[in-house]
Amino acid sequence: MTHTRYAFVKANWHADIVDRALDGFLELIPADQVDVFDVPGAFEMPLLARDLAQTGRYAAVACAAFVVDGGIYRHDFVAQAVVDGLMRAGLETGVPVLSVSLTPHQYQETDHHTAIYRAHFVEKGREAARAALKIVETRAALTRAA
Repeated sequence: MTHTRYAFVKANWHADIVDRALDGFLELIPADQVDVFDVPGAFEMPLLARDLAQTGRYAAVACAAFVVDGGIYRHDFVAQAVVDGLMRAGLETGVPVLSVSLTPHQYQETDHHTAIYRAHFVEKGREAARAALKIVETRAALTRAA
């Protein structure tokens, strides 16, 4: 019996926070059904997501990143480009590409904020897993009905 496979792409910036999304994802989808890929940052996710989706191996691709205001660039523009790119990757390939990309306006690298966002990423990972499972189920039902 073959299992449905999922890809999980995670950005290495703020890995201590971002990696928690994978923890949440794996609470609902078994690790042996998930291939994990690292990218340097959020901006690199859409291209890899598209490439993974095009392989035909994955029922869905989830992507996680934490885009914060570094003071040098407009992080909201980066975040918008990433989310748009992920949406485009899904639409172009026909494979669901899910975003677990968060862009807080008030993040500070304190223990308090880090703890809040680590916990939040676990929940966002669970949400991405639920979305992946549901969209796969819904699309399978559409195929059976056709």
